[in-house]
Amino acid sequence: MLKNKQFRFCFSLLVLMVFAGVGSAYGQEPSGNELLPAQKQEPIWEYLGLSENSLLEETWPEAAADVSTDSGELPFLMAQADKDQVEEEETLSPECIEWRKNPDADIGVMLRAGCQPTIGQMSALMDNPLGNVAMLFTQIDITRLENPTFDKSDYKYNYMGIAQFPKGLGENWNIINRVIWNVPSMPIDQDKIDDAQDRRDRQLGSGEGPIVTPPTDTDTAPIDLFSGRTTGFGDIYYNGLFSPKKGYQIEGGGSLLWGLGFDLGFPTATEDILGTGKWLAGPSALGVYLGPKWKVGALVQQYWDYAGDSDRDDVSLMNLQYFIYYSLDEVTSIGAAPNVIANWEQDSDNTWTVPVGLGINRTFQFGNLPVRLGAEVHYSIIQPDDVVGQEWNFRFYVIPAVPSALFKWMD
Repeated sequence: MLKNKQFRFCFSLLVLMVFAGVGSAYGQEPSGNELLPAQKQEPIWEYLGLSENSLLEETWPEAAADVSTDSGELPFLMAQADKDQVEEEETLSPECIEWRKNPDADIGVMLRAGCQPTIGQMSALMDNPLGNVAMLFTQIDITRLENPTFDKSDYKYNYMGIAQFPKGLGENWNIINRVIWNVPSMPIDQDKIDDAQDRRDRQLGSGEGPIVTPPTDTDTAPIDLFSGRTTGFGDIYYNGLFSPKKGYQIEGGGSLLWGLGFDLGFPTATEDILGTGKWLAGPSALGVYLGPKWKVGALVQQYWDYAGDSDRDDVSLMNLQYFIYYSLDEVTSIGAAPNVIANWEQDSDNTWTVPVGLGINRTFQFGNLPVRLGAEVHYSIIQPDDVVGQEWNFRFYVIPAVPSALFKWMD
């Protein structure tokens, strides 16, 4: 397996990101911006700390110092950092200092009082998939596909963007909105599929046959799907979850949160192989436990088609994304969030894809903007027997986030 160049590249990139996350200074995942609160009316870019060359003045000199100094200068630098922290705290109100020490402090209240949350508090807010935070996910998946008919494998590449933002529904409820778009690249030639379909329609299936394995009582043979590549825009999805603004506190620490909602799918793919060709809808639910160290939960989504191209296959598909993370510190976690797929339109031998995985993520701060970087690897312990399915998946993601309290339209 390690002889495959693409696999070695993905594996090496994952190892590099893992060591980069572990070796970095403690500073950490499966998505909005308008006005600051009335008591603090600077522009949003000033809140993010990006105005007037702040990136140049604050970020780059520190990085250069880390690279250029030898060990003899480290005590001085550490003393200087402690001095800077003391000077920063001296400029804060006593109330703000206490809020920043409390990992469960209400960040909305802090911002309205002009108090900047810590990177640890923002990282904890990003851990909550139902939290009052706006996030923009940029996710890259490199998936090794297996074609059991020809005993061949190839790679699918997919860019996924997710814009997630809450909208208040009264004092006690939110709707968590997620808009998802994809740009997939499939190791399949759409023209070859179209040609095979034409031959079948003309009943000329000589030598190549339909795009799927034919019944055993026919003379036509399946075509090799893994030849050529098709890249373009995929389908767009929307997920809305209604959730209480406050979770249930558990004795001994931690909280339980839940949400119920619905999914919609839109046939926006530029090529047939990149989408379903159907209008989709179905229910969704999410439950999560957020503890001092463990974050465990799952999002389950069911899709059925209700309109679309009548020549395309019907859709009845479940996506179950479970996540298990363990916090190494307030900004670094290990774990994974793989996607379990159940295609109910297939027979029992080809219904399930069940992956397990491991990865690392860490939240960094650029100016006042928290950004989470992560990498994961997933392996499917259950795969379809007779149709193309996922074997390995390598996932890399970047997630900037801002508190929803900054935007009045999200209240």
